[in-house]
Amino acid sequence: MSLPTRDEAQKVLEKYTKDEYLLYHASMVAAAMGGYGELLGEDVDLWYITGLLHDLDFDMYPDIHPAQSVAWLKEWGYPDELIYAIEAHAYDYSDPSLRPKTKLASALLACDEISGIFYAYKKLNPISYGEMKVSSIKKRLAEKTFAAKIDRSTIYLGCETLGVSLDDHIANLVRFF
Repeated sequence: MSLPTRDEAQKVLEKYTKDEYLLYHASMVAAAMGGYGELLGEDVDLWYITGLLHDLDFDMYPDIHPAQSVAWLKEWGYPDELIYAIEAHAYDYSDPSLRPKTKLASALLACDEISGIFYAYKKLNPISYGEMKVSSIKKRLAEKTFAAKIDRSTIYLGCETLGVSLDDHIANLVRFF
């Protein structure tokens, strides 16, 4: 199984995703995942590309996400670890048996939804991500009405299965974004 280059993965993303927010979201999750890959001594490109492509089918097939992505990625011969992580990041509404069991899948779960909290916070507070404070993000995360569609439980589960505290996770993302 082969991993595409970052440029090839970006072209694939842009072919199947037209929504500007989803493209931005993909870049945020890719940055977070690449940061974790480096921090944990893993294959940084694999982690980055997993983050970049995690919602590949969402723009076109939101009702079956991530099933179409998984089919494409298998067809294209992408690494099983990447495919599993993408499949597992939607375990809660696609298949509960796919609950994350690898570091890559756990990191994706931890990084996906929380990027929406960072994005929403930035919309209200026009500062760079690097200027954000852990306490401010944590406060917004606790407010159920702030970015209400974001599933906080997946963030907590991702942190737990990755073995990182919520405070450390937020601090990492401040650096990674």
